[in-house]
Amino acid sequence: MRFEDLQVWKRSARLCSEVYQAFSHSRDFGFKDQITRSALSIASNIAEGYERDSDKDRIKFLSYAKGSCAELRTQIYIGIEIGYIEKSSGQHWAEETREISRMLYGLMNRFRD
Repeated sequence: MRFEDLQVWKRSARLCSEVYQAFSHSRDFGFKDQITRSALSIASNIAEGYERDSDKDRIKFLSYAKGSCAELRTQIYIGIEIGYIEKSSGQHWAEETREISRMLYGLMNRFRD
């Protein structure tokens, strides 16, 4: 299976696209850079991990992706609080990061067996 076939990669790439589009005109370059980088990191680490040759390396990169989910979720909460992210969109994105994180956990366990 290729990483492009993984639902968790597809969902994380879609979420990243949504975040990038939402902040495409933001003038707060610090916040914009941080939130888009953490979103991009999720799908990127899934892809990199899936292309690794050992299960240990795969798990390590999937763990990085899981950590980036938590980082992005934190930035979403802050973005809602400071008025950069509409509450309904932010809640949707936060739930998506939780679901992606659960999917990553399951995938990591497959490589542990």
